[in-house]
Amino acid sequence: MTVMENLELGAYRLKDKSVFGSRVRTVFTDFPVLEEKKHQLAGNMSGGEQQMCAIARGLMLGPQLLLLDEPSLGLSPLLVGMLGTIMKRLHEGGLTIILVEQNAFLALNLADRAYVLERGRIALEGTGRELLNSDRVRKAYLGL
Repeated sequence: MTVMENLELGAYRLKDKSVFGSRVRTVFTDFPVLEEKKHQLAGNMSGGEQQMCAIARGLMLGPQLLLLDEPSLGLSPLLVGMLGTIMKRLHEGGLTIILVEQNAFLALNLADRAYVLERGRIALEGTGRELLNSDRVRKAYLGL
């Protein structure tokens, strides 16, 4: 499927079809690379572009909550930074994001509230800033 077909699929349950155009414009504002590639097959794009397409598809219904599982997996540091900027902007726009992420630095920089799991149990919790400043987190997860 092309990028545009992915966005159409994400919007298939829109009750008010008249908002489709504005949602597409919003997605293209958040992910300008997708507008440039809207007629390209999503499967032929880079991993980062595919990840952006998947998130954009999820945003087409205008959710109040977005669950992201390892969105930075396999991405270059540059794309991880871009993705972090996009997630921050979405959150600042009122979207609640639940982020499951092994990249502790990315996750803690974005998180209002964070939980560190060890062997399936909550080992630490606090604000993202608190955990970023925690000696235990810095040594075990950030390599500092």
